[in-house]
Formats: sequence, C-alpha cells, structure tokens
Amino acid sequence: MKYRSAIVPFLLSTTLMTAAFAADVPEGTQLAADQTFTYRVLDEFSSFDPQVVEDVNGSEVVRDLFEGLYNQNADGEIVPGVALSHTVSEDNMTYTFTLRDDARWSDGKPVTAGDFVYAWQRAVNPELASPYAWYMELMSIRNGAAIIAGEKPITDLGVSAPDDHTLVVHLSQPLPYFAKMVTHATTFPSPKWAIEEHGQEWTRPGNIVSNGAYILTEHVPKERSVRERNEMYWDNDKTVLERVVTLVIGDEAQGLTRWRAGEVDKTDIPSGQYPTLKEEFPDQAYALPRLCNYYMTFNLKDGPEPFQDVRVRQALSYALDRDVIVDRVLQGGQFPAYTFTPGATDGFEVPEVDYANMTQADRDAKAKELLAEAGYGPDGDTLSFTYLYNTSESHQQIAIVASQMWKQKLGVEVTLENQEWKVFLETRGNQNFELARGAWCGDYNEASTFLDLLTSQSGYNDGKYSNARVDELMAEAKSSQDASPLYFEVEEILSQDMPVIPIYHASTNMMLSDQIMGWPVNNVEQNWYAKDLYKVAE
Repeated sequence: MKYRSAIVPFLLSTTLMTAAFAADVPEGTQLAADQTFTYRVLDEFSSFDPQVVEDVNGSEVVRDLFEGLYNQNADGEIVPGVALSHTVSEDNMTYTFTLRDDARWSDGKPVTAGDFVYAWQRAVNPELASPYAWYMELMSIRNGAAIIAGEKPITDLGVSAPDDHTLVVHLSQPLPYFAKMVTHATTFPSPKWAIEEHGQEWTRPGNIVSNGAYILTEHVPKERSVRERNEMYWDNDKTVLERVVTLVIGDEAQGLTRWRAGEVDKTDIPSGQYPTLKEEFPDQAYALPRLCNYYMTFNLKDGPEPFQDVRVRQALSYALDRDVIVDRVLQGGQFPAYTFTPGATDGFEVPEVDYANMTQADRDAKAKELLAEAGYGPDGDTLSFTYLYNTSESHQQIAIVASQMWKQKLGVEVTLENQEWKVFLETRGNQNFELARGAWCGDYNEASTFLDLLTSQSGYNDGKYSNARVDELMAEAKSSQDASPLYFEVEEILSQDMPVIPIYHASTNMMLSDQIMGWPVNNVEQNWYAKDLYKVAE
C-alpha cells in the first residue's frame, strides 16, 4: 500500500548522491518536552514483516522499523537509505548498489548486502507465500517469475552480494523505473538469524530485530502498538521523535473526538466533514492529492452469472453518479474517476474515455438500455447481488448511496455486507464475494503500479479479470521508453470491459496537530517517516 526520481538514466551508469535525510529542525525552534507522536488507524495491521505486510498503514510502521536501499524525501524523491548510490550497466539490465558501512541492526549486527539477498529470496519463496511476491515479479528480477511459480530454486534469483557493501541485481529486461521500486517494504532487508530463531513470532516485541529508525516495543492487537527510537540506527543522532504510538480506533467519529481532546495528533476526517473542519481548524485540516484510487471489483471467476455480461457491468458503472459521491458524500477534495489510474501519477495524462464525456443523464439512460438488453429491469428479471466492504463509516456511506442509485435508477436489489479488515482481505482474496470494495495506493509513482493490478498474473487481481491484450500491452510497457500510448489503450479497454468500477481518485483527508512538523505534504504517495517529524512546544 508511492516519486519523482532523482535518478536520471545514462547509457553507462546512474549514481544517486543526495544528502541523508532526517528531521530538519529550524534553528531557534522550541521543541516539545515530550517527543511522542500518537496517531489513529482504522484497522489492525496485516503484519510487521516486510515481506508479508500488504496494507498501507502496516507499511507505514514497517518503514519506521526497517530501512531499504532508498527512502523518499518530503517531495517524494528517492534519497539514500542503506544504499548510498547505484550504477547501471550499459544495457540497463544490471544495477549495482553501494551500501553504507555504518548501517546496523537493532542488536548491533552490521546490515550487509547479504541481508537484502536473503530478504529478496524470501519474498519470492513459494513456501512463504508472500502476498507481495507478484511485486518482485513486476520488478523484472532475473528468474523471479520462475521461482514464484515453483520452477526454479530461490538461489537462482538474480541478486547477489559480492561483498558486504555491494548488492548486484540482474534484470530480465530493462525497467526504467526500477530504482523507484526499492523504496517499497517488500524489498527491505530481513534478519535471517532472528527469523530462524523465532519463526512466525519473530516480529513480536522482544523478538524483533530491525534496522530502521525505530524498534517495536509494544503491540496489543486491535488496540495499540508502540515504536521507540532505535539507538543503533546509523542516523539516530538526527532523529527527534522518541516514541510513536498507533491506536486502532474503528470509528472515525470517535477518532475525531479523541483528536479534539488532544489524545491523538493525527486522525482521518470523517466523510463530509472536511469543509466544516477546515473552517474551524484552517491550519490543521488537510486535503492533499494522493496516489490512490477507490473502486469496486466484480468477481468474474466465481461471481453471479449476470456479471459475466459486460452490459451489466457497464450499466452498474454508468448509473453511479460520481459527482454526488465526491461532492456531497465525501466532500474531501477527491476527484471523480472514470479511469483506473489517478491523474496525480507521474507522467500520466488521464485519457478521455467515452463514458467520462457523457452527462450523468446520458449515462443513466444508457445504463437502463444496457441492463434491459441483458434481460434485467422493469420488463425483465430483477438483478440482485451482495456488495462487500470492510468496516468503515465512509465505506458504508458510499455503499448505501451506490445501492440507492442502483435501486432507484435500475431496480437493482443490493445486499450490503461489511467485514473486519483482515477477514475482508481473506474473503476478497479467495474470491468469496460478488461485488467488493477495492482501493489501491501506488507502490511507486508510475502508471504501471495501478494497471498491473488488472493483468492476469497479478496477485491482487481479486476479480480474476483476464484480457490477453491488456497483458500484452503491460508487458510491452515495461521496456518502453514512452509507455503513455500503451497505458492509454489499456485504460480504453478497461472502460469497455469494465472489470472494475472506478469511483474516485483519492486525497489524504486528515486532522494533524499543529505541533507536528515535517509532514511530507508534497509527496503524493504520502509516504512518511517518523524520523523526519518533530513536535514543537504548544
């Protein structure tokens, strides 16, 4: 669950040499005596294991606990992490990373290139069954796909450590945005000795060994977690926040109440309340463009038979008035979506697909026509199905409004079902749904991070949509110097096949205490690192 690259590809080599980034406190700033940052999340995290975590909030924690080759700065540009720089071979197929010699694990052991080799082999190992194994395949690492498929041993992965401070990665094809991808949690190093000693319990407080700016000291599932400064972190002297506390509060209204009371420094804004809160707290209410989409996905494998008819899928999409959802329900700066890829994506120009240019009245008329042609509506059968979403006030509001639109315009009967986050992920991943909520935040800032989701081989293609032309175009895009025409065609195909219903492109709507400084408001991926934040006195 992310970048405008500071790296420019040259024929012979590419080197990243940027000053280390840590909390930059202006001279004369009066810091708060208690450097604790407390924030609220909706659900329990999927994992603290870099090669297992699959949710946005979990990745936020993992970025504090672990550090990969590169980080991001406040503008979303990549900057040194464990790696100081890299070079690229003339054919753009080999990346050689030079690692810093002062990186340490929290137990004092040095962080080595071998720790990355172990982690990357672990990520593609079928025995681990990482939900993000497909991401390693997208990175085009040599033999990655074959290893994930169980056709080759993990030792054949195209990554090696000729010495402790050199990591060499061999690709199966040139990938222009490869360096952007190593800021993702799946590529972070892992401590082999701790994992072998503790097994699946290695990420528990007391067992965990990490190399990031913080160490996990407390975790009460579905309630709270605490991370505190890692004294062994190479840049610890520049870290200001001493402690980060995450509270799991499933009710958005309660989260806001606790923010007002000063019990949390950050919380999401409940649907529809941004305008009022912005007026009341002009310097603490934020609506920031974010590299995320929100959609509904049809189960095209085991779902209802009507969903196999593209006319039904198109009718349900056309009948949703996205302007009402965005402007009247959410009211948080979101953008109505008719394509899967957000316009905030670096280098992506949103194509004008046909149904986006229709008026809502025309879309409604077309929806009725399509549904009637498919045999449903007033003169046919009643279309009915269940819509699944994870527990959240805003998800519930969207579900209710959508079901009312379908009922009033098309006579469709919808049963709404909500589930707790982890159960929801499992249900959707196992295709035990009919129509389900979906959302995706870019893992890197390039259109493929979204469109690859709807390829046949994607691990997160929960609706099991398959289109050979889409697969072909996305494969071609990986080595293309200008993939824009390819992405344009993919979006046009998706607008016709309608395997998903795009609803909106997201914004980050949050209440952030004016004591918290350093938030990366210009990073459209909203990847933040607690080590870059600090708390000023009231």
